[in-house]
Amino acid sequence: MLNRFVLIAIVVPLAIILVALAVANRIPTAFTLDPFNPGNPGLTIELPLFVLLFIAIGLGMVIGSLATWFKQGRYRKMARHRSQEAEMLRQAAARAPGAQPPQQAALPRS
Repeated sequence: MLNRFVLIAIVVPLAIILVALAVANRIPTAFTLDPFNPGNPGLTIELPLFVLLFIAIGLGMVIGSLATWFKQGRYRKMARHRSQEAEMLRQAAARAPGAQPPQQAALPRS
């Protein structure tokens, strides 16, 4: 139900806006990587403006995702450490004298 709502409320209007943007910006635009010699044909490419906009949006999303992933690295490391610590405590409790071994659920035989 929530997936259908997200599709209808967010994805469909966003798709309509992107299609309208692409149709309105079909004129080829020169994109150059040489700021000192803009006419250099080796470093200039002509693409429709909407393609350049979509590339910029995609690149921004990738860079933002990587920045977030690196920023949250310490929390993932802390979670791994706590998980390893919990596993070590479980193993130590299982080896303790008088400890009951964990009960295994009986699987039905076929």
